[in-house]
Amino acid sequence: MILRSITRIVCEHCQRRALSSGRSFIQPAGPYSIYGHLLQQLCKSDSSKRALHCWWPVLLKPAGARASAKPLVKEELETEDSNELRTTTEQKQELLVPNVRIEDEEILKECYPRRTLSSSSSSSPTPSSAATAAAIKEQELEEDWREERVSLRRLPWVYLRLSKHRLTMLVVLTALGGYTMAPAPFHLDTLLWTVVGTGLCSAGANTINQWIEIPFDSQMARTMNRVLVRGIVSPLHALIFGLTSGAVGTVVLATLVNPLTAALGAANIFLYTSVYTPLKRLSIINTWVGSVVGSIPPLMGWAACSGTLHPGSLVLAGLLYSWQFPHFNALSWRLRGDYSRGGYRMMAVTNPSLCRRVALRYSLVATPLCLLAPACELTTWWFALDTLPLNGWLGYLGWRFYSEGDFKSARKLFRFTLFYLPFLFGLLIINKRTWS
Repeated sequence: MILRSITRIVCEHCQRRALSSGRSFIQPAGPYSIYGHLLQQLCKSDSSKRALHCWWPVLLKPAGARASAKPLVKEELETEDSNELRTTTEQKQELLVPNVRIEDEEILKECYPRRTLSSSSSSSPTPSSAATAAAIKEQELEEDWREERVSLRRLPWVYLRLSKHRLTMLVVLTALGGYTMAPAPFHLDTLLWTVVGTGLCSAGANTINQWIEIPFDSQMARTMNRVLVRGIVSPLHALIFGLTSGAVGTVVLATLVNPLTAALGAANIFLYTSVYTPLKRLSIINTWVGSVVGSIPPLMGWAACSGTLHPGSLVLAGLLYSWQFPHFNALSWRLRGDYSRGGYRMMAVTNPSLCRRVALRYSLVATPLCLLAPACELTTWWFALDTLPLNGWLGYLGWRFYSEGDFKSARKLFRFTLFYLPFLFGLLIINKRTWS
């Protein structure tokens, strides 16, 4: 109320001064336009005008305000009925840009470069304005399609992204778990070469997978920022890196560890790149194949330590195999829209009820597998007892996901699977039966 009174007093003062000097002063309608017109009358310097024009859209926020003031630029085009509400597109745009004198046009162009350019080109399509608009459009296109140049300093980061470093780290950790659980002597050099070879094999497989799925990853919000989709490196560069990593990793395992570990690594690369990746667009069987791929790294670690496989190693592989289903099914449930846009045939997209049933089924399978671990002389019987709360909560979350089938239950199950695996391997190592 006080602000309106002050505004009214100042407007009356400006009107008296205008009448005394022989000029006309028209008070605009609406409180916001009163404030804006008042500032326009008070601001005389160029800096004040520039600040006024930049803040004018804020002052003129109500688009439906009645503009009864005559423009200072187009006085000859104004009709007597200036109090009617403007409805055309050009008139609505005028509410966002203040009416200024001709000498203030440069300030207006400085504050509203795009708006003034479009309005000038639409009102008077002169050759110069059309050429300027074409130049600006061409510059924007060049910025959108500019060539990416990767320096040598950024190449390690690019290779980490191509390798899916988090997934590769998980693969290496599960291989380390298999190496630790094997009933054989512990050799540090063999362990290090196992880590290097397994990491290179995983990096190569992940890179080739991204190389194959470039056109499909570009359609998914989850993968649209990947290195190959953004064009940071060329597909040929990525393919060479993937093939080289896989080949070097296999050679390292074959020469510095043992042939069995190298054969498991090569088989895993083949399964992931040549079977699992194409199946993702053909059948929901891809989830079972992907689970087999995820269960092989513990076998690689076990074979690297002992040179052979044992029923205990199959228990480790079974635990990883069963873990994949609640983990991935909960993840794919949250990303059903993305997988559908990418054209991937996942259970969450083609058969949602089967997706929930499979997640529950393998959540319950973890308990009998943990009972098999002491029976195969892998751990003590304390392991079966210690994992009961862990497996019980996993089964409960799997049941919640099966019965409710919403985003919240899928998120809880997925997050718990992230904690489940390291806790499970920690209990395996603590309760290992024999140490040599």
